[in-house]
Amino acid sequence: MTEITDSIEVPEPGGSSDDKKPRRGGKRGKVGLFGRLARFYRQIVAELRKVVWPSRNQLSTYATVVIIFVVIMIGIVTVLDYGFTEAVKAVFG
Repeated sequence: MTEITDSIEVPEPGGSSDDKKPRRGGKRGKVGLFGRLARFYRQIVAELRKVVWPSRNQLSTYATVVIIFVVIMIGIVTVLDYGFTEAVKAVFG
């Protein structure tokens, strides 16, 4: 049989209810400004080493595609702007 209790106490995750020690910062709390800046720089360099850089051929292909797309968008916006300008001139004189 199961036992029924009147307690509504819920245990805290990550430890027992008897464990009431305050948490401390550990190593990160003791590092000064220059230490944090050095760690930040090392993390940046480590992340940049993970990047897969494009080859020269891929880079020129990507740049060409972007330039062509921008030129097409400029053309579309120019045509729409001219059309709206003429429509406003026709409506308002």
